Amino acid sequence: MPATAPTAVSAVPRRWRLLCAGAALVVVTVLTYVGVTLQENATGVARFTTADQVAIVGLGLVLGAGLLALGRPRVDADATGVRVRNLAGERTVPWTAVQAIRFDRRFRWATLLLTNDDEFALLAIQGADGDRAVEAVEGLRALLAAARASQPPPPPRPPLLYDD
Repeated sequence: MPATAPTAVSAVPRRWRLLCAGAALVVVTVLTYVGVTLQENATGVARFTTADQVAIVGLGLVLGAGLLALGRPRVDADATGVRVRNLAGERTVPWTAVQAIRFDRRFRWATLLLTNDDEFALLAIQGADGDRAVEAVEGLRALLAAARASQPPPPPRPPLLYDD
């Protein structure tokens, strides 16, 4: 009975994205309301103009976009490797560079342990997502095991001490 190849894995932080979208909606709504209802001369001290109203609405849109950008992490994996998009950038890691996939209880998200002893955070796989996160980690581990099985074994290392 031939073993089936593991399927590709794709993960996004569902709860985190909903939280970011909700916060962005609140910020944009509040600042739009403030900008629209701000009177041209609300006090005798400060003078608000139409430009101030537009600036407040624009600030709300910029802050809302920033909050939405916090929800951009994503992990896509297949037989060739893992593509990780975190907050600041995107990185592709081949399976040959991955030593293990860690998802400890004390961490909020999964990490890739690389062969050079670096750790790379997978912000898209968060513990708050529960079973979805567990399924994604199990899928990544299955892909890693399949990639290791398809590679030839490494040559034996020479002994560290020589008899001379």
